[in-house]
Amino acid sequence: MAPVAGPDLGVAASAVGYFIAVAYVGSMIGSAAAGGWVARFGPIRVSQAGLALCLAGLALAASGWTPLVLAGAFVLGLGYGPTTPASSIILVRSAPPAMFSLIFSLKQTGVPAGGVLAGALVPALVLSLGWQQSAIAIGVGCLLLAVLIAPTRARYDVNLNPAAPVSVRAAFAPVKLVAGNSRLREMAVTSFVYAGVQITLVTYLVTFLVDAFALSLVLAGAVMAVSQVASVIGRIVWGALADRALARRTMLGLLGLGMGVSAMATLAAGPAWPGWLLVTFASVFGATAVGWNGVYLAEVARVAPQGQVSQATGGCLFFTFLGVVVTPLLFNLVLALGGGYALAYALLGVPGLLVGARLLLRQPA
Repeated sequence: MAPVAGPDLGVAASAVGYFIAVAYVGSMIGSAAAGGWVARFGPIRVSQAGLALCLAGLALAASGWTPLVLAGAFVLGLGYGPTTPASSIILVRSAPPAMFSLIFSLKQTGVPAGGVLAGALVPALVLSLGWQQSAIAIGVGCLLLAVLIAPTRARYDVNLNPAAPVSVRAAFAPVKLVAGNSRLREMAVTSFVYAGVQITLVTYLVTFLVDAFALSLVLAGAVMAVSQVASVIGRIVWGALADRALARRTMLGLLGLGMGVSAMATLAAGPAWPGWLLVTFASVFGATAVGWNGVYLAEVARVAPQGQVSQATGGCLFFTFLGVVVTPLLFNLVLALGGGYALAYALLGVPGLLVGARLLLRQPA
């Protein structure tokens, strides 16, 4: 929506980075607080509440008034944050340990699948309804899903703890858990960097393609959809490899190298690229920069202290979302200094390379 909504709000399309940053501040709080809420109310009820918050956030953003747009971003983030800790506790209860990476990766394909839908449908929706009505329509879809998943509560919202803490102070206990555990701390740093690369791809790719390749909005959205399809395939393949052939840590290291090299390849990008090369670039970038999450979450579940998977996941995601908050601001800073999209991508791909190399070179016993 950014190329259309930005000018309508009186800002550059690249200012979508600020919307994303505010949204993920909300996600940081939502993910950190999720452990207590899931323990008290159950993962499905928490997921329903998150979907309702997504509708509320999109409705606020659709007002078209900048302060409410930013407030909507924060509420949207509050709804988005708890979903992964909630789903992780379901998978830990039901997934065979030998298939952790694959099953977590299959679950995580929902994220890029949503990106495929966005890239394929939202541009046409925006052109026919306008960005504000499109936001409302997507929010109504969230509410519909909240209603549809209600029957699963009987199966998954079990063994609840009515005394589980849900205070503001208790919300940040998962962050303290991660900070005090060396293995979780390393995973938190990894996700901070990888999530930063991922969010720059998802947030700026369409605008980058319109700017650097002079593509139409619909065609740029189609390339974005291709990158998300590749990430869906990547998540499944990487998960299977991490279970059957490679350690999860090794897989995460290789993906860091892949996303770093892809980000740097933007320096050579331009209108002279043939279509097949553009599609290949988008596919590799999507498969690596958006394909790491399932393997990562499975590794977090593995190294988490006994009985604290939801808390460890929420604590790690706090740092994941922190990377999502910080990186778009840095990306916009490079743009403001006249560096351009390609240079911004390349510079922010360097940490991905470094983290990937560290994971590969420093293998614990």
